[in-house]
Amino acid sequence: MQILQTNRAVLSRLLPGAKPEDLIVRQGQFHQVVIGADRVVCLPRTEAAAARLPHRAAVLRLLAGFDCGFRTPQPLLEGSTHGTDELPFLVLSRVPGAPLEAEALEDPQMAEAAATQYVTLLTELARIGAEEKVRAALPAPQDRWRQFAADVRAELFGLMSDGGRQRAERELAALDSLPHITDAVVHGDLGAENVLWEWSDGLPVLSGVIDWDEVTIGDPAEDLAAVDASYGTHLLNRVLTLGGWSDSTMTTRIAIIRTTFALQQALSAQRDGDEEQLRDGLTGYR
Repeated sequence: MQILQTNRAVLSRLLPGAKPEDLIVRQGQFHQVVIGADRVVCLPRTEAAAARLPHRAAVLRLLAGFDCGFRTPQPLLEGSTHGTDELPFLVLSRVPGAPLEAEALEDPQMAEAAATQYVTLLTELARIGAEEKVRAALPAPQDRWRQFAADVRAELFGLMSDGGRQRAERELAALDSLPHITDAVVHGDLGAENVLWEWSDGLPVLSGVIDWDEVTIGDPAEDLAAVDASYGTHLLNRVLTLGGWSDSTMTTRIAIIRTTFALQQALSAQRDGDEEQLRDGLTGYR
């Protein structure tokens, strides 16, 4: 809770009337997040993350213009990152709900409800990914995975053990087989902690999706890989079946992309100068 003491003045202004004991603090890869009753304050962990706040706000405003059937955070207030001594911040509306615990999906009825709604979520991301203004606003990098592999070799291999480099090389070599796909909006970090649920008649109901920092136009296999990482292959296979996506090429792409998650974290952390996230991402490579 050190963040509440260090940033007491700005938090008192941005979350008026909130008592420290009622606030929830979360630490993500790019931001420290202070959650109030109806607002969320994002405090960037690095200067690089602070510089990205205006783009993050613009993307959230863009997403808010679509009726996707689930909530996204809406920007309420931004702090200046240039020309002032004020701590940079972004205040967002709070999306109600909580992450769905994996244990809940041991109940077949709950697992079926969640899988059905994941299909709806991914279908909506594909739908808005076809919108011209969305494609104009979001990156769709050419040769994304090949460039990622080259960047990892150049920027991270020197930080790895010999065994770590061999492991990474095997994972990166598989990326050469991935096609360039730009079919959908890809959240980029669709792990369980970023998908929020409420409950109705004992079943989970998708409430909203948060943390859109890494959103792009790309391959929906990336978001499906995050579902797999969070909940396992049983739920993933049900999502693939319900969505009509269970062809072998999709499952192969999911498996390849999933192996890159730790390296993606480490590369972002290296570029942001975030030593804590870098250590975590490279744990299996040192």
